[in-house]
Amino acid sequence: MKTALVGVTGYGGMVLYQLLQQHPAVTEINLYGHSQTTDQPLSEAVPMFGISATAMIHPYDVATIMAANDVVFFATSAGVTSQVAAPFIAAGFPVIDLSGDYRLKQPATYEKWYHKPAAPQAALDAAYYGLAEFGQVGSAKYVANPGCYATATLLGLAPLAQNDLIQPDSIVVDAKSGTSGAGKKLATSTHFSQTNENLQLYKVDQHQHIPEIMQQLQAWNPEIPAIEFTTTLIPVTRGIMSTIYAKVKPGTTAEQLVAAFETTYQHADFVRFGATLPMLKQVQGTNFCDLGLQYNPVTHNVTVVSVIDNLIKGAGGQAIQNLNQMFGLDAAAGLPTHVIMP
Repeated sequence: MKTALVGVTGYGGMVLYQLLQQHPAVTEINLYGHSQTTDQPLSEAVPMFGISATAMIHPYDVATIMAANDVVFFATSAGVTSQVAAPFIAAGFPVIDLSGDYRLKQPATYEKWYHKPAAPQAALDAAYYGLAEFGQVGSAKYVANPGCYATATLLGLAPLAQNDLIQPDSIVVDAKSGTSGAGKKLATSTHFSQTNENLQLYKVDQHQHIPEIMQQLQAWNPEIPAIEFTTTLIPVTRGIMSTIYAKVKPGTTAEQLVAAFETTYQHADFVRFGATLPMLKQVQGTNFCDLGLQYNPVTHNVTVVSVIDNLIKGAGGQAIQNLNQMFGLDAAAGLPTHVIMP
């Protein structure tokens, strides 16, 4: 299989490129830059790949990409694919989009949260929201890869929402992310002297992943009106911990909560539910989402902890899961399962 990757210079694109290199079904990877006019050596654009990186990043050209590849990945910033993906959609060419441009079904919602022009309604309608554990790509040709916070939070909430086990207006999410989630662009908030030994709240109840979380939650349970969603930048490089609080419905027991998680994920290759609350170290470098819960019988609150590597399960790894579904490949093909030690 020949794959195109548009956008290899950001953290998400870098990790996706590494995953594609390890995929047994990928025979060729062609790199493109959507704003380039000439070829550029990968070793020059991304020095971290080293001088042995002989690949070239080619100028973006739709006809060239479709003629030379079987699928294209976009690891571009928000606002790019909404403007350039139309020819692929018109041609029915397979696309896996890691940006947020096609996740939301209503243009007005996208423009409110992303502050950019939305893709046309017909194109949004045709896009498939690729939360890998809850569906199959099937005949869809345009996959909108979920956001990192959305992935961790939705996987933690799915058993509760789908089984109607919690009070719909009681969901509070305290989500924490490492600095790679902020991307490569320089900012005061991500300087070492600012992040080291520090915690910083940001985009409280304003994060752009909130509407996609709500969109999916309401598809599972229309009674959920809203969530309280807080995001914190923590002094680690990679990883997300989403701590979810909700009040259970009267009569719900701890045994029912555990059973809902075990049943929901009994056949999931990359979701692990355990008896203890998980930590970031056990998923860093892998495509796993690890889940645990604690029930308080006095307050009738359930606490769910969901951890992922934001660059793998929250980005490139889930994109590979969607690739495997799209082309009928083994579900675990090309996906890392060994944690980074120490």
